[in-house]
Amino acid sequence: MTTLKAGDKAPDFSGLNEKDETISLNDFKGKKLVLYFYPKDMTPGCTTQSCNLRDNYDTLLKQGYEVLGVSADSTKRHIKFIEKYDLPFSLLADEDHTVLNAYGVWGLKKFMGKEYDGIHRTTFVIDENGIIIEVIGKVKTKEHAEQILG
Repeated sequence: MTTLKAGDKAPDFSGLNEKDETISLNDFKGKKLVLYFYPKDMTPGCTTQSCNLRDNYDTLLKQGYEVLGVSADSTKRHIKFIEKYDLPFSLLADEDHTVLNAYGVWGLKKFMGKEYDGIHRTTFVIDENGIIIEVIGKVKTKEHAEQILG
């Protein structure tokens, strides 16, 4: 699990979004970034979380936030997810877990008595200078934007 905390420098990252464009932390310099990690496209909790951010996207933008989601899904799967739910922000495909590992969100999970490796739903709020200002580890999927906006 993550050992990153508020005040830490956000790990640099680079990866492909749904348009096969390379996105990096540096692209958000001078802007606040909501970097949210979620387990899987098209699953109930992840859909609820992403749609909550979609529904509050204008408010987040007005408060100076950009939004970027990250999962281990492929760019092709991200395209379907974005189109189906009309998501206005990019999703990073981290199939090799480079970004997931850098942020400490890939690890052992337990569900219904089974253990497996997976993504721990976590959001990092990063300031204009690349410093983490908040780590949200207990994400409320139906109220996620409210958690970010405080």
